Parts: sequence; C-alpha cells; structure tokens
Amino acid sequence: MSDLRITEAFLYMDYLCFRALCCKGPPPARPEYDLVCIGLTGSGKTSLLSKLCSESPENVVSTTGFSIKAVPFQNAILNVKELGGADNIRKYWSRYYQGSQGVIFVLDSASSEDDLEAARNELHSALQHPQLCTLPFLILANHQDKPAARSVQEKIQDWKK
Repeated sequence: MSDLRITEAFLYMDYLCFRALCCKGPPPARPEYDLVCIGLTGSGKTSLLSKLCSESPENVVSTTGFSIKAVPFQNAILNVKELGGADNIRKYWSRYYQGSQGVIFVLDSASSEDDLEAARNELHSALQHPQLCTLPFLILANHQDKPAARSVQEKIQDWKK
C-alpha cells in the first residue's frame, strides 16, 4: 500500500473519530402528526391554537374557511387544520378530513342550549364519519371560566341521553 493511501486512510479515520466525538450531527427529526380541529363558531378553536403557538391573543379573528398551524412540542409537531365553524362552512368539513391522524373538537361550554345541541350533532357526525371514526378524539370543553359554563360531567350526562 502506498504512503498516500495510508495517509488518506488515517485522515479518514481521524475524520470519523472527530465526527463521533464532537459532531453528533443534526438532531433526529421530530415526528409530525396531522390533526383536524372542529367546533362551532365562537367555541375557541382559533384562540386555542394561538395559545399553543405562543401567539398574542389580542388579534384573534374567527376563521373563515380553514387555516393550518404547526404546533411545536418538544417531541413532536402537530400540523393542525382548523376548520371554520359557521353554518355555511360546516357542510364542507368532511372535504378536509383525509389524512388526519386525530381530531380536536372544541365545545363552548357556556353557549346556549340550541348551540350545544348543534355541537352535539356535529360531534356525533364526526364520530361516525368513515375517515374519522377510528381516530383519537380530544373533546375540549372551552370557556369553563364563564359563569354560564356547564361542567364536563354535566355535558357527558346530557349527551348520553
């Protein structure tokens, strides 16, 4: 073996040792999960996602149509599709379900009985939808700080009827 080849081999070995000891390389990629966030207008979907993304709650405006936010956590990134909750938009929700790996349903626990019934119907539709029925659901009873808020236990009892 020539001296040049031996030198190249030692340089390469030095490089490998240097990389192993000093340069651990880029951190492993965090897994990403695609979620869909649904609920009636005013339930707090946009505020929830703004809070999770450490954005200012000052300029929160209800979503018309949909928006997508990447919510970073230490061990994962949640790509959340927030779908507007207005009557004329809800009929299009199912067009955005494909590829979802979980569902966040936000409920305004201080809303009127009519709105709670509409939310119940939308939740039941989502739970039965073929693209969502096998996915994990998080049902968030928002606005618990309001005097008119119903407890989670009250909602569970009402919705079992």
